[in-house]
This record gives sequence, structure tokens and C-alpha cells, in this order.
Amino acid sequence: MILRELLPAPVTLNALQARGASSVSLGQNVGVAFDALRANKLRAALTMLGIIIGVMAVVSLLSIGQGAQSAITDQINAIGTNLVFIQNAPSISNLSVEDADAIRSGVDGLTYVVPQYIAGAQMKNENGSVQGRVIGSTPEYFPANNLNVEVGRPFDQTEYDNAARVAVIGTGITEELFGSLNPVGRTIRVNGQRILIIGVMQERDAGFGADPNFQIYVPLTTSYRSLFEARAVASSRRVLSSIIVSVAEAENIEPAQDQMERILRRQHDLRVEDENDFILFDQQQLLDAASTVTGVLTVLLGAIAGVSLLVGGIGIMNISLVSVTERTREIGLRKALGARPSHILQQFLIETVVLSTTGGLIGVLLGIGVGQLINATGVLTANTTVESVVLGLGFSVMVGVFFGVWPARRAARLQPIEALRYE
Repeated sequence: MILRELLPAPVTLNALQARGASSVSLGQNVGVAFDALRANKLRAALTMLGIIIGVMAVVSLLSIGQGAQSAITDQINAIGTNLVFIQNAPSISNLSVEDADAIRSGVDGLTYVVPQYIAGAQMKNENGSVQGRVIGSTPEYFPANNLNVEVGRPFDQTEYDNAARVAVIGTGITEELFGSLNPVGRTIRVNGQRILIIGVMQERDAGFGADPNFQIYVPLTTSYRSLFEARAVASSRRVLSSIIVSVAEAENIEPAQDQMERILRRQHDLRVEDENDFILFDQQQLLDAASTVTGVLTVLLGAIAGVSLLVGGIGIMNISLVSVTERTREIGLRKALGARPSHILQQFLIETVVLSTTGGLIGVLLGIGVGQLINATGVLTANTTVESVVLGLGFSVMVGVFFGVWPARRAARLQPIEALRYE
């Protein structure tokens, strides 16, 4: 009778006699751990909540990071793998049409050499106005960048040679200025100049940077003559924002880049000791740089989510310490009946691992669900990978073990006599 009065409600004397003996098995300890959790269902659920939120955040945020990385990679690969990009160095505008002509005539094995001048502009008609970007280039711009005109057609060489006021516009501009109407054959004003629309681009993913659906494409000659009159200071050279070069064979990209660098240095009268006043890089370098940035972003998102998981682990440790205090007399009785410290340690460690693992599984399911909801919105792309699921679940188990060891060790070190005297 005295022993029964010392026991907590959910644990019986027979159970302790069976489980407290020195021959106690792992299965019996698991049973004791589950008995304790069932006796405090609300507490167990609230304790798991921190782990659930943490794992959900880890899985969902890593999925967003992976999705962003995949989207950028696909967008870059869609342009083509044989492209070389030449841009002005920061705060310098030395690239010119003459540079593009020199590259075209001086480098063998090139498919396209595409000069382009890019500037912001206001576009409007009787229905409203929208701010976007004007890209002045050659007819080769479209095939070089694997771009498709969905309605109408791109401008041709004759329109380029004659500096015709024609343009191909993005779907965003179409929706803003024309709604559901077909804009082909209609006109808009770009920086006050009337431009005839001859085509509408295929809709593209916004990705990072300027939204391509709010871009308008005009002949480079038109941009100089009618829109911007862009000329280098104290020079008659027509300046460019960049040059895109398509190399016929991928294995020739590196030697072609070397040739381009030599030609541009000669064009710009650079001495041996002078640094390049232009930046030259290929598609693979762009892809590597984008992968590095998105990789850092993914790690950062995972670290932010890991903080919430850490908070959940602290919650588990706190509740475990409370549980040890509340069950001090039970621990003393088990030790009096022959349970070794390792049995007590095992029992409480199992409780914390069960809490964290169960919370982790629920968090993984919720994280996958959040990723699906994000994909359904169409605003972002979430790519849930096996790695993110394993990382979230594995981290939750590690948190349970790490934050459960101290309370379990504290329980295992209790002296039977002192524990039985505890009020």
C-alpha cells in the first residue's frame, strides 16, 4: 500500500517491478516512456509544437531556396550554353558598335555577334502608361537568345537598316496598355516618339532582375536616331550597354574569349599595364556565379529555420527537466527496485527522442504542404528534395538527443533515498 501511494497515476507497481529490475529491456523502457507521454498528452503536444514549426520552416525554406536555384539555372540554360557576354566595367561606357564589328570580323567560329543598348523609358497610349526597358539591338538578338515572338513577328534587316520605328513588346506591356486587345498594328509612344508594334514576345518567367515581360525591343539604329541619341562623350562612337556573342562550338569558347579580349584592348588603346575597361564572361561562369549566390541563399534560409528548431529543442529540454522534477519519487522507487542509472537515462532519453521524431515527421509533412501551396500561388517555386526532408528530420532527432541528455543524466544520477524523500 505504501508503494502504491508513492506511484504516479499512470504507472503501476507491477509495471515498475517488471521494468525496474536490472534485466529491464529496451522495449520495456519504451513502454514506460510512452506511458509517461500518454499521461500528459497536452504537454507532449505543446512541446512538439516547437519542433514541428522548426522542421516545417527548415523543409519549406530549403525548398524555396532549391526552387530559386533551379529556376535561375533553367533560365540561364534556356538562353544557350555557347554565349559569351561583354559588358562595360563599372562607371565606364567604352563599348561601341565599332567594337562589335571588330569582333565579328576578327574572331572565327562565331554564330552571332549582337550589340545592344538598354535604357529605361516610359511607354504610353490612350489607355495609360507603364515604365519599362527599351532594348535596342539587331535582328540576330532573338535567335541568339532563343527568344520567340508569340504574336506577329520580329523586326527584320530592312527595318534595322532604315531605322524604322517598329517594336516587339513584352506581355506585361501588352496587358497594361491594351488589355485583351491584339496590339499588333497599333502604336504606342516611347519617350514621346510614336512606335508601331509589330510583335508580342512569348511570356517569360520574371526570375531575378528586370522583368522581361516589361521590355520593348527595337532596332538599335532606331534607338540611336529616335529614342536616345546615345553617343559617347567627346566621340562619334555609338555606345553600347553590352555585346552578346554566340560561339558555334562549345569547345572554342575559351580561345574565342582570348581573341575578343585582345581585339577589345586594341580597340580601346589599352597599354599592357592597363586593366580591362570591360568585363568578359561566358555562360558557364554566369551559371557558376548564380549557383553560388543561390547556394548561399539556401544555406542562409536553412540557418534561419534552424534557429526556430533550436528554440524547439530548448522547449523539449525545459519540459524534460520539469518531468524529472515531477517524477523524482517514481525514479527513486525504480532505483530501489533495482533499476540501474542507464535504465533511467534510457527512459527519459527515449521520451525526448519520441517527442522530437514525432514532431519532425509532422513538420516534414507540413513543410511539403507549404511548398505545394507556394507552387500553387505561382509567385515563387518551391522544390522539395529528399535532402531537405532528411536534413529536417535528422536535425529534429539530433535536437531530441542533444537536449534530452542533460535531463536524462540528471534523472539517472538521483539517489534512491533522496528521491523517495522528495515531496
